[in-house]
Amino acid sequence: MHLILRTPVAQPPAQVMAGFTRELFLALAPPFPKLRLHRFDGCRRGDQVEIELITGPLHQRWTSLITDHGQLPDGTLYFVDEAQTAPAPLRYWRHRHLIEPGPHGGSVIVDDIEFRTASPALDVLLYPAMWAQFAWRKPIYRRWFGSESGAPATDPGPS
Repeated sequence: MHLILRTPVAQPPAQVMAGFTRELFLALAPPFPKLRLHRFDGCRRGDQVEIELITGPLHQRWTSLITDHGQLPDGTLYFVDEAQTAPAPLRYWRHRHLIEPGPHGGSVIVDDIEFRTASPALDVLLYPAMWAQFAWRKPIYRRWFGSESGAPATDPGPS
């Protein structure tokens, strides 16, 4: 199953890429399921992210490896995380984070996600929940990086 969400923001790609920190990762976590962060190395090839998803008494580990990062010829910055250990019912997870140059010096953050379970029917059933989990990020991205209308970003991180 393939899911793409696009969020225009005010800051240029290099600033947005630099803002993909542990603090932003935690801010992007939706309210459900609860997330416990065990490891966040960063967003460069070889870095790992390890989380625990908590749904009542059920605790599931999710470990992702950053398998690629860089810059495309058009100026798009990117990094790719791929699940090494995914929570049930996921069998495959690949998330391309693209930060495209946008109009007026801003950027467009693109969440390009591929996921699979053991069943195409279950993939279809999960799609709305996956979409909602990532649509949740849009106002958070705008708060951190400014809205495309030119409103300044707030400083959400610690000083």
